Amino acid sequence: MAFLSDTLARVKPSPTIAVTNKARELKDAGRDIIGLGAGEPDFDTPDNIKAAAKRAIDAGKTKYTAVDGIPELKEAICAKFKRENGLSYEPAQITVGTGGKQTLYNALMATCNPGDEVIIPAPYWVSYPDMVLLAGGTPVPVTCGIETDFKLTPEKLEAAITPKTKWFIFNSPSNPTGAAYSASELKGLTDVLMKHPKVWIMSDDMYEHLTFDDFKFASPAEIEPGLYDRTLTCNGVSKAYAMTGWRIGYAAGPATLIKAMGTIQSQSTSNPCSIAQYAALEALSGPQDFLAENKRIFQRRRDLVVSMLNQAKGIRCPRPEGAFYVYPDISGCIGKTSRGGTKITDDETFACALLDETGVAVVFGAAFGVSPNFRVSYATADAALEEACSRIQRFCAELS
Repeated sequence: MAFLSDTLARVKPSPTIAVTNKARELKDAGRDIIGLGAGEPDFDTPDNIKAAAKRAIDAGKTKYTAVDGIPELKEAICAKFKRENGLSYEPAQITVGTGGKQTLYNALMATCNPGDEVIIPAPYWVSYPDMVLLAGGTPVPVTCGIETDFKLTPEKLEAAITPKTKWFIFNSPSNPTGAAYSASELKGLTDVLMKHPKVWIMSDDMYEHLTFDDFKFASPAEIEPGLYDRTLTCNGVSKAYAMTGWRIGYAAGPATLIKAMGTIQSQSTSNPCSIAQYAALEALSGPQDFLAENKRIFQRRRDLVVSMLNQAKGIRCPRPEGAFYVYPDISGCIGKTSRGGTKITDDETFACALLDETGVAVVFGAAFGVSPNFRVSYATADAALEEACSRIQRFCAELS
């Protein structure tokens, strides 16, 4: 339509939300659907966090707050970074937004000019490239295949940097692959970045608390203090604290950038929900013991899904170190025909046929920039995961 903005033509709706919505519609229509598309823990928000929100309501904490977060929450975020990451920040270096997505978007909007390039390792979270485009920048995807466990190498990072590079977006553990960078792997990347003082680092640490086995999480500014003054370290309470719907994300970085992000937020959403901010304050300051138990459950689910998918004909599924996703390769299924008569030409036709014929909803790999793959979110009950993987096994076995 002629009256719509040209900006709209540069972006597309989120494929993960589209898959989730389609699965919900089919379920509402009576189909037996198992949705493995949403990146959302199936756990309820812990009781102490819900109680803090109720107390905030009863205490009348229902008015506007400071645009980028209440002082108490900023102090708690500073304490979290010091306690868990060894990073020292002042409240003026902290911003709180309506979910992690808003903090990333605000930073890009506050810094990107036409022609500015943003390096994004692929597979990537679906929103990164589109947010860069909305901000007027140019996304530069760098493909990281299964041969490097979907991780960016220092050589590929070096090759991608140009005089136009403004940002490098780093996500570990990763959505969609679950891949996480060890301290030594991350040091290889930070050594490259130290040679390019005009490149800023946006570290999306949303899955920090979801790492498995003996893996130790590390963040870029923690590994290389020389990058502190040009790193925006982003996080939130959505995944680890099972607070996706509360919509609280936060970030820490240079005060000048944080102030600019606040300006963007002041003219878009203004402050995040006051009640959710008090809930997030309790999440970060209250008991943390449940995190270990949730992690144990996710690790068990990861092992179940990886084992079962690797038994499916034509599928190869790496064993990731974190988050709650796997990103299996379906090269062995391409070119075949499903029992229902669909020719599997790519991962999108695979995912569509899988949903239509078995009722299992996954997100196709092209949405994340690397094919032929699909993403499974195993943030759901063990029984549902087992049934879904059995259906995938049957679907693949019947390809001809």
